Amino acid sequence: MKEEIKVLLAEDEAALGLIVKESLESRGFQVELCENGVAASKSYASNKPDVLVLDVMMPQKDGFTVAQEIRRIDPFIPIIFLTAKSRTEDVVEGFGYGANDYIKKPFSMEELIVRINALVNRAAKPETDAWITLGSYQFHLSKQVLVHEKAEETLTHREAQLLYQLIIHKNDLTERSVILKELWGNDDFFNARSMDVFISKLRKKLQHDSSIQILNVRGYGYKLVV
Repeated sequence: MKEEIKVLLAEDEAALGLIVKESLESRGFQVELCENGVAASKSYASNKPDVLVLDVMMPQKDGFTVAQEIRRIDPFIPIIFLTAKSRTEDVVEGFGYGANDYIKKPFSMEELIVRINALVNRAAKPETDAWITLGSYQFHLSKQVLVHEKAEETLTHREAQLLYQLIIHKNDLTERSVILKELWGNDDFFNARSMDVFISKLRKKLQHDSSIQILNVRGYGYKLVV
């Protein structure tokens, strides 16, 4: 783990933002606090943080929009959303915008710190940054692109990361808990529901090649068969 982790914290509740900032700094983190999404986008460009902690509901530009914009530039930086929303649909939407983790308010500082450290530890870029052949498709992880014949489709960050996990374990069973802990941070019920949604989306995007299947091995996990 890096000795000093640079955190970009975007939180429009001033009191909460200061508490989180001071708590993180007392534990050795460098923290840049922004009170709206526009300031967060500017801070990212100038400070190059190691991890983003974004409130979802912010003035001028919400956390989802900030994450979506930054994901176009950097597909690998860890992003954690802070939100009072708790519906499964909201969690799925957050991951669709590129979140690596999703913490519901109120939360403990210990929980936030553990999740930041875990994400930064595994945030190294994949070994390959090249096109991967998958049946009649071509897939590029960092570009988040899936190409079939001449048709090119842009994947969300979470879709690309999930497909990559299935590819590196191609034709082998990948346990649900392994994928959930690697991409979502933990394997709780809401994250499992979210992953099921993204698996369904990938199946639709791979439907033009009948030799490719994502099998659900009930109670265990998934298998990408090619």
